[in-house]
Amino acid sequence: MAKIENRGTFGTKLGVILATAGSAVGLGNIWRFPYLAGKDGGAAFIVVYIICVFILGIPGMIAEFVVGRRAGSNAARAYFNLSGGKPWWLVGAMGMVTSTIILGFYAVVAGWCLYYFYASLTGQLMGSAQEITSYFTAFSTHPIKPVACCLAFIFLTHIVVTHGVRNGIEKVSNMLMPTLFVLLIIIAVSSCLLPGATKGISFLFQPDFSKVNKGMFLDALGQAFFSLSMGTSCLCTYASYFSRQTNLGKSAIQIAVIDTVIAILAGLMIFPAAFSVGVSPDSGPSLVFITLPNVFNQAFASVPAVGYVMSVLFYALLTLAALTSTISMHEIGTALLYEELHITRKAGACIQSAVCGVIGIVCALSCGAAAGLSLFGKTVMELCDYVTGQFLMPIGAIFTCVFVGWYLPKKLVRDEFTNADTLPATFFRLFLILVRYVAPTCIIIVFLHQFGLL
Repeated sequence: MAKIENRGTFGTKLGVILATAGSAVGLGNIWRFPYLAGKDGGAAFIVVYIICVFILGIPGMIAEFVVGRRAGSNAARAYFNLSGGKPWWLVGAMGMVTSTIILGFYAVVAGWCLYYFYASLTGQLMGSAQEITSYFTAFSTHPIKPVACCLAFIFLTHIVVTHGVRNGIEKVSNMLMPTLFVLLIIIAVSSCLLPGATKGISFLFQPDFSKVNKGMFLDALGQAFFSLSMGTSCLCTYASYFSRQTNLGKSAIQIAVIDTVIAILAGLMIFPAAFSVGVSPDSGPSLVFITLPNVFNQAFASVPAVGYVMSVLFYALLTLAALTSTISMHEIGTALLYEELHITRKAGACIQSAVCGVIGIVCALSCGAAAGLSLFGKTVMELCDYVTGQFLMPIGAIFTCVFVGWYLPKKLVRDEFTNADTLPATFFRLFLILVRYVAPTCIIIVFLHQFGLL
């Protein structure tokens, strides 16, 4: 596995940040972070979360950046070359498998978002709470609609990826991320102006330090880990398109900041509106497909036109957030396939889309129309989520930290960290401590917590 020459690269520093941040920003920012923040003490949780991002997220990102940029190839080839042909390539290959499985079931939910964008445009999300619940049940259990929407989203992702790094991923990310940010601000401001919204704002930002406990710390640690796409080889793959002048540490911090700001804005979008109508937000699909449509209907009942616009903008936001994530997950497999099979990028993308499409179809059907599709007491979709989140991602992230912190020569890591000594090495020693000791410990804690052992 020799290093591949003349690969695509990101064209601008902004493109690097927006594309890589897009890989981290996804539905989890919108339906999981606000719920955890509300449950675990508002501002107190946010402070603990930011600390977790700095001790786990940023070192983990830099570690993947080091591997990806140094090797300048897909993840499996990167680990193979840097290890001198040792079995470390399995870490990159596992990341590709993980991202493929995630993309398969993630596309199902992304397809729901796409359909709900259409439904909101056509005014189908109006009605009582019971009607909205029934609407979601009818849609998710339909034998055709969820499957069609899932495949449509994979096809949309496929089109972007086939256009390459600069003309596809970077160009689309440069449009999607600012649009995502603007939509978030518009909806958040509208939500904060509702009667009684101050209760929701206080709930999110007024610290409740009595809730600072082991449970809060573990929630914050887990959210930091999953939100930044660690353990999927996504960051490694994107870093392979970085220029030699890209400041890895600075980029990691900027991406973490963008990811956190968007998550907090999502909280400002959800909690003020929910509190204005006396609804307690939950987490997951029920939040965005059942609770929030009802919230928008109630909150803007006096001005239905505004409620309609907010609903349309919200599902446009969800669709864009999902797309920024699916693009990055698709690219991991696409890069590995076309580089290792020596085929065109388009052919590699077709194979990746086909595999993800099959996974997506099975997952979509297991949620409703073919509920009998289950293994070990879980639907196929739940099982995919469980295997990737509970096992593959933490294992991949731990091995990456060990590889960069202990296996690679210290000089090589330092050269990447400092861009061959053109940047100050002020924080290199701290990074090494974090990636060798702190980050792996944190990941093991997340791993054990998921199994109820902590």
